[in-house]
Amino acid sequence: MFLGEYLHNLDNKGRAAIPAKFREKISGGAIITRGLDHCLFVLPQKEWEALAQKIIAMPLSKSDSRAFARLMLSGASDVEFDSQGRILIPEPLRRYASLTKKIVVTGIYNRIEIWDEGEWEKYKKRTESASDEIAEKLSELGI
Repeated sequence: MFLGEYLHNLDNKGRAAIPAKFREKISGGAIITRGLDHCLFVLPQKEWEALAQKIIAMPLSKSDSRAFARLMLSGASDVEFDSQGRILIPEPLRRYASLTKKIVVTGIYNRIEIWDEGEWEKYKKRTESASDEIAEKLSELGI
């Protein structure tokens, strides 16, 4: 499982360091793609395959299904580490997530998320200020 929040810098070539404890868990391969809320998802191969199977099983006749499949699948790319534990984030994905110099790499249990630091701080503020309402909605789901 992936847990924690780490600040890193994106270099001029679009490479980002991934924490060593995360790299160990995706040594068998991983995929980077557009995530939700304008971040990037990095999923271990097994998690990616499970998600991709669910996506391709959605009805092709539904525009929302097609849109979600395009969002998640069209920009997906294999993750490859260099000798310093960095990955190259493709330019279209950097643009999608508005990545600048400072980024945040977060562990979200079964995936890694990569955020622009400023966007992450805004997202956290919004979420933290609405935490009571979120908790109440989730309680209806038994959480």
